[in-house]
Amino acid sequence: MSSRDKYQPGPASGAEVHKDGETWTLVLVRELRHPPAKVWQALTDPKQLREWAPFDADRSLASTGTVTLTTVSAPTVQVSETVVKRAEEPKLLQYSWGDSDLKWELEPRGKGTRLTLWHNIDRRYVSWGAAGWHICFDVLDHYLEGDPIGRMVGMETMKFDGWQRLQAEYSKQFNKET
Repeated sequence: MSSRDKYQPGPASGAEVHKDGETWTLVLVRELRHPPAKVWQALTDPKQLREWAPFDADRSLASTGTVTLTTVSAPTVQVSETVVKRAEEPKLLQYSWGDSDLKWELEPRGKGTRLTLWHNIDRRYVSWGAAGWHICFDVLDHYLEGDPIGRMVGMETMKFDGWQRLQAEYSKQFNKET
């Protein structure tokens, strides 16, 4: 049995929602056992993004300027011309994706990295986004450990009972917060 077949996400954790007027921001934090430079490469290199992220990029995200992001396994493929607004290796990456803004912060923690993602998102989809990013972060962690389990995104993952459980757990958690 492969690592992917055995994979089950842990409980909903490391996420919160910030509300500012009509703007909702999902904030996810994950502790990784790898240095910021290694995590930065996984966040910016198109080849490494294909291992874990919900989109493909037509160039590196490590410098400012336009890049095309294409969703993977969505009901309809969405191609977005994106602008990388800030790329401060290996600390901060900020870009738009469709109608959303994403900001990634990498903080050294001993030999590892505290990775924080801020993603402004439609409030109707906040628990879906949290569940999706939770699984993406798990897949990223496996990839960085040298045990790639393959990207898990889009409609196929939404049918996965682990995603459904996470979505319900985050929904319950966020309903208490908001």
